[in-house]
Amino acid sequence: MNKQLLFVKRPQGEADASTWSLVTTPTPEIEEGQFLVKQHYVSLDPAMRGWMNDARSYIAPMEIGSVMRAGSVGEVVASKNPKFKVGQYVAGTGGVQQYAVTDGTGFYPVDPKLAPLPTYIGSLGMPGMTAFFGIQEVGKIKAGDIVVVSGAAGAVGSIVGQIAKIKGCHVVGIAGGADKCKYVVDELGFDACIDYKNEDIKARLKEECPKGLDVYFDNVGGEILDAVLGRLRLHARIVICGAISQYNNKEAVKGPSNYLSLLVNRASMTGIVVFDWADRYKEGAEQLGIWMAQGKIKSREDIYEGIENFPQTYNRLFSGDKMGKLVLKVIE
Repeated sequence: MNKQLLFVKRPQGEADASTWSLVTTPTPEIEEGQFLVKQHYVSLDPAMRGWMNDARSYIAPMEIGSVMRAGSVGEVVASKNPKFKVGQYVAGTGGVQQYAVTDGTGFYPVDPKLAPLPTYIGSLGMPGMTAFFGIQEVGKIKAGDIVVVSGAAGAVGSIVGQIAKIKGCHVVGIAGGADKCKYVVDELGFDACIDYKNEDIKARLKEECPKGLDVYFDNVGGEILDAVLGRLRLHARIVICGAISQYNNKEAVKGPSNYLSLLVNRASMTGIVVFDWADRYKEGAEQLGIWMAQGKIKSREDIYEGIENFPQTYNRLFSGDKMGKLVLKVIE
């Protein structure tokens, strides 16, 4: 039997248990060209909240009654597709369910001997690719740059900061709580970390970036984005990856009031959607893998168990009650 989490109601504000329905169905049969994946882990990402809205975006909104969209990794247990063999491990977008049928579109092989399976939906998956291409291709970092990263203890921000350090930048993180800030500095190697929950962000930015900053990688939006806009250097680059502080708003999203700093400093603000770099994922994964093997990048997955526990695990994305990449194990 196959446990599936169906998306049944578009949330207004925060998603809650009524947003989804857990059902049990027979394990699906495969047809020619398809294969069956026994899914071990699914990825939980802030982007999920945007996928639930019936609004124009970079990807089509989820349909009511569909399996909750999610990245996943698991084992091929039946196949009528010559490109994918039984016993092979694959990652893709299999959704929040224990078994997924696919023709292989968007799926690719992974090797659990080279890295733990959850890593392939974390540092070697979408979050890692977002960080790799976002900070280098969009942020255009170079040695000596002053780089600020919000959501620094999260799946994307933690990798962004470590890449920036590898490239010779001075890196300041922003995270919520003393424990996360300690992790960001002591374990990930950032030069400093600002605790937005307990410190004056503007004052600390001035202290840590007295001459301003060159690159800001934004995962949160809102007041933090506004504060950073006040510290830009000439020709600064802002990478807009996410705005988690705004995702559950019932009213209109709050835009930056300090945006004229872009004009004064001839700065740029550019969005990053990881799918735009799909043809270069292999390049990104190989380099990230090398850095991880060299000990230059540390990967951390926060793993919870049980597909029935998806709603409360999902809420950890917004409560901040997690460290690193949030992952749910869905198969016993």
